[in-house]
Amino acid sequence: MDEQTVPEIDPAEARLRQERGAVLVDVREPHEHATGHAEGALTVARGELEAAPAHWLPDPGVEVLLICQSGGRSRAAAAVLRGAGYAHVLSVAGGTERWRADALPMAMPTGDLDFYERYARQLQLPEFGEAGQRRLEAARVVVIGAGGLGSPAAFYLAAAGVGTLVLADDDHVDRSNLQRQILHTNDRIGAPKVESAAATLSALNPRVRIEVVPERVTSANIERLLAGADLVLDGADNFPVRYLLNDACVKLGLPLVYGAVHRFEGQVSVFDAGRRRGEAPCYRCLFPEPPPPEAAPNCAEAGVLGIVPGVVGLLQATEAIKLLADMGESLAGRLLHFEALGMRFRETRLRPDPDCPVCARGRPFPGYIDYAAFCAGA
Repeated sequence: MDEQTVPEIDPAEARLRQERGAVLVDVREPHEHATGHAEGALTVARGELEAAPAHWLPDPGVEVLLICQSGGRSRAAAAVLRGAGYAHVLSVAGGTERWRADALPMAMPTGDLDFYERYARQLQLPEFGEAGQRRLEAARVVVIGAGGLGSPAAFYLAAAGVGTLVLADDDHVDRSNLQRQILHTNDRIGAPKVESAAATLSALNPRVRIEVVPERVTSANIERLLAGADLVLDGADNFPVRYLLNDACVKLGLPLVYGAVHRFEGQVSVFDAGRRRGEAPCYRCLFPEPPPPEAAPNCAEAGVLGIVPGVVGLLQATEAIKLLADMGESLAGRLLHFEALGMRFRETRLRPDPDCPVCARGRPFPGYIDYAAFCAGA
């Protein structure tokens, strides 16, 4: 039988037939069941059911009702079962979505209901699922800077469910920040940025633990700030901190998600030389020496379109989530450029420098330097 000719019934009728003895089978994948399934349904992935229907349905004369997410997979599976000799197979029209909309009883996962409801859309992704969500929940991410890049990045990391966010910034909220630093509000002008950021993030997702460090990042405190981290996100707006972060992450074996903006442009990359010596570049491989100050003015001097750090910060958060959940291909070895006026992205391949003073294979860590003097002398 072709799947287009498989008879369908609505969820209410399916519920009545189930109560009269019909077997309801949810043919979605296991990760989809994390958001709940029709009460009393046998949960068997479509592939498993089609491969060995007799294992799950030993009586070919039983009435079988198949349900999926919206109705397509259940029709296809019903056609296969009918071809295998099951004469009484029906598909539930609209699937679990309609079953839920019709307020029919659902079986929910036991335990932490907030977890399953809050992250339902991520849990439905087969590439991510509950395993990926649990990795995020166990992760500790250090975000350096609660400004233009740190704001959107931290906002989405908190929403996604990163377990612990450490926010380091010694600045205070200024009115000129509000055009791009979305963690802050007008009534918090003058407040420490980390306190303002923590208030916003905790209101968004109280499951996330927020640790605030209202300090300027220096070589004296960097290793304390990064202790126990799984990943570091660079939201700094100055070269001394960028070089310091790079060197510390190489020494400590931590991935560094880099971002920078200038006027209408931005760039993003992942520097993972600390874990992949000789294979992945570090920030110094890209910029062995900082540019002179006049060639790289900050946002206060050159201006910036507010949405640009938003785009770059979201790209940084995306890279962080991929790394933490162990999925996809990271930007390690690639520099992604974004240009807002022409709405263009381009990519530059990066190679590790075999003579890099910090990350060259087999080279011992040279120690921290006076980064302010190093950058001022460029």
